Amino acid sequence: MTSTAAAATTLLRLHQAPELLTVVNVWDAVSAQVVTGVQGTTALATASHSIAASRGYEDGENIPVAEMIEEVRRIVAATHLPVTADLEGGYGDAPGTVRRAIEVGVVGANLEDQLKPLAEAAAQVEAVMEAARDAGVPDFVLNARTDAFVLGADDPLAEAVERGRAYLDAGAPTVFVPGPLDEDQVATLVDAFGPQKLTVIGLPGVPSPPRLQELGVARVSYGPLSQRVALTALAELVESVHDGGGVPEGTRPLN
Repeated sequence: MTSTAAAATTLLRLHQAPELLTVVNVWDAVSAQVVTGVQGTTALATASHSIAASRGYEDGENIPVAEMIEEVRRIVAATHLPVTADLEGGYGDAPGTVRRAIEVGVVGANLEDQLKPLAEAAAQVEAVMEAARDAGVPDFVLNARTDAFVLGADDPLAEAVERGRAYLDAGAPTVFVPGPLDEDQVATLVDAFGPQKLTVIGLPGVPSPPRLQELGVARVSYGPLSQRVALTALAELVESVHDGGGVPEGTRPLN
């Protein structure tokens, strides 16, 4: 577990650095290998939606947890970089799911709060961090996600601030607030949590990575968008072939 603990410390430091951590999410071994091979990549993040889709499941914990962990294991084995896994809401046992993820080499995780009552959600954060410490990975990078914007809270910004602060107090190193955040909302969240505590998803309209860095954001990820980009390229190849064309010039080899 020493190497896993060291990788977690590396991942934590990447979040704490003033430079924005950018992670383009992966969903299987070959996508992990491709992203790892691009210069400048320092860590990998899985996308639960993409993993589920690649195995024929709808998003939302419909994939059996054993299948999710197995795919994550293959991703960890395909890279030398630290891997953080999207574990949805924890599949009914967030601490247990995190322990299983750590066993296959994962050193960080996204966990949704699904707008559970705040006390319950904060207790889950505390339990997950305790489970990680018990597993010998005290620097486990729990990216505590609040669904305030995704699930449409009455005042999503205020809800995200309250919940994010509670999760940080419960021991989470970072808070993930997915949604189409504008610059003012990002600045408010950074001010509430402190610099290098907020992570966001790079949806259209969200400030650019250089601006996110200036604002003090820790990390930007891309969730299922990276798989959508890849599948768009696949569909465009099919359209080109149907029209009498072929593989685009500049297509890269896998290795």
